[in-house]
Order: sequence, then C-alpha cells, then structure tokens
Amino acid sequence: MTDLTSMLQAVRQAADLCRRIQQRHFVHSEKGANDPVTIADYGVQVILHRALSRAYPDDGILSEEQANQFMTVLDDAQRAEITALLREVLDEPVTPDDIARWLDHGSGRQTERMWVVDPIDGTKGFINMRHYTIAVGVLRDNEPVEAILGCPGYDSPDGQGMLFYTQDGIPLAEPMSGGAAHRITVSNRVDTASSLVVESVVREHSDFEQMRRIHALLGIPDANVRQIDSQEKYARVAAGDADLYMRLPRATGDNRISIWDHAPGTALLRAAGGIVTDLDGSKLDFSRGRELSANSGIVVTNGHIHEAVIRAIQTVRGEA
Repeated sequence: MTDLTSMLQAVRQAADLCRRIQQRHFVHSEKGANDPVTIADYGVQVILHRALSRAYPDDGILSEEQANQFMTVLDDAQRAEITALLREVLDEPVTPDDIARWLDHGSGRQTERMWVVDPIDGTKGFINMRHYTIAVGVLRDNEPVEAILGCPGYDSPDGQGMLFYTQDGIPLAEPMSGGAAHRITVSNRVDTASSLVVESVVREHSDFEQMRRIHALLGIPDANVRQIDSQEKYARVAAGDADLYMRLPRATGDNRISIWDHAPGTALLRAAGGIVTDLDGSKLDFSRGRELSANSGIVVTNGHIHEAVIRAIQTVRGEA
C-alpha cells in the first residue's frame, strides 16, 4: 500500500499555484508551439517532487521537466516569478538552487516503486484557459497501481474542480477545495450508439478522420463527442461521465506516447472498472521507460463497449 495523503496535499498546492499564475497573467509559453512549457510546469513539478523527496526519498521518479531546462529555457525574470510564487504557496524560503534540486529529485533512479509525474498534463489547455490535469501515478512491477488526477476544470459545485485518486485500490473523487470523498465507477452503458466520447482538443494527438469513421460505424453521433485537454478524459470515463476515449496514430508526424500522459489515468480507470488497451486489445507496456514505445495507440472504455470498439477500430484501420 502507498499512502497518498501527502501527495494529495501537494496536488492541491499545485492547483493553487496554477490559479495564481493564470490570475496574474504569468502564463508564458516556451520550447516551441508543439512542445510548450510554462513556469507552471516547473513550479508544479517542484511542489510534487518536493513532497516525494520528503515522503518517499528513495523512490525513483519519471517526470517531464528537468533542471537544465529550467536554467536555460526560462529567462531571469521568469525564474524570479516562479521562485516568488513558490515561496507564497509553500510558505517557506525557496531559491533557484532549491528548484533545480527538486526538479531532478529521483531522476535516473530505478526502484521497485516508481512514481510517474506530469506536472501540467494539457499544457496547451492551461495556456488557453481550458482544461488541464496535475497527474501523479505509481508503478509497481511496471504496472500502474495508484493515481492522483487533479482536474481544476472538472465540473464541481464550487467551480474549483475535482480531485480523483485511488486509495487501497478504491477509486475516489472529492472537490479540489476539500470535502467528503465518494467512490466512483464507470458507467453501465452497453449501447455504443448512446456512448459519450471524449477526445483531445489538439489535432496533432490523433487521427481524427479515422476516429470519425469509427464513431460512425459504432453509431455514435457528433453530438455525443466532447473535446477535453489532458488526462481529465480518463477521469471522465472512470467517473461514468464518458464511455470512450481513443488515441489513434497519424499517418505522418510524431506518434510517440509519453508514459506520464497515460500511467496515472490508467491506474484510476482500471480501479473504477474500465479497460485500457492498445488498438488491437493488447495490454499497454509500461516497462520501457519514458515512452510506451511498444504500443501504437490507446483505447479507453467503460469496459462494456470495449470489444465492439476494438472491432470497429480494426475494421476502419483495415480499410485505410
């Protein structure tokens, strides 16, 4: 069992940091249009790695950002902004050297329990004031077994979003601002024609033309499809607010699949009773480091419609 209490608090602090950055219009984008990073990416990773360094100091971590990027991609003013914000949120002294040390904590270390961290999953969504997720996952024997997904844009009574996580294998959700947790489960929907679909906003992430043909074969109308950034799509299927999410490789371009984009969501979805596989129904392989290099795509469902979806995918891709 892995106690996630300290990490739940860290994710809440990270969400607070993100709100402050957006409210103060500090959402700078660097690295490039197709690989954006903001000061929030670095700040959130610092908060999460700092918490892990204290609760689980010997564990290895796979995460997206690195200290050398913080020192070279950001300019002096941006580093000063995030340093000041971290002091506010953490309520303790923080220096750029602290930030660099925390960013790389656990990197390059292979341990029995591995943490997978995506500080801002859906950076383009964050930049454009849409949805994004603060994602933390746990791997044991190269399988996702625990997860936290902080979703500030998820529908909630107070408008602060929802926090999804597992506890002893039980999938739970509670308001990001705090409150009672409740157990979540996938939907019981078995009719593909009435299924609710979530898909990426970013066009570079999947073959949308093929997905439309798959939807048509399954009888799913366009009105049942919603575009959402980040691993919030996993949370929506896990909570029964959606039934299907697909990521299909494009004929051209970069189809690499980063482990941190799917490991936390996979752990949550499986705990809630859903199924996550490759396009042919085979298991995802989380044993190859930073990428799911053995897999070509992702299919996420409530489980009840999974076989029908896989058949439709094979039919459409066989026609290509």
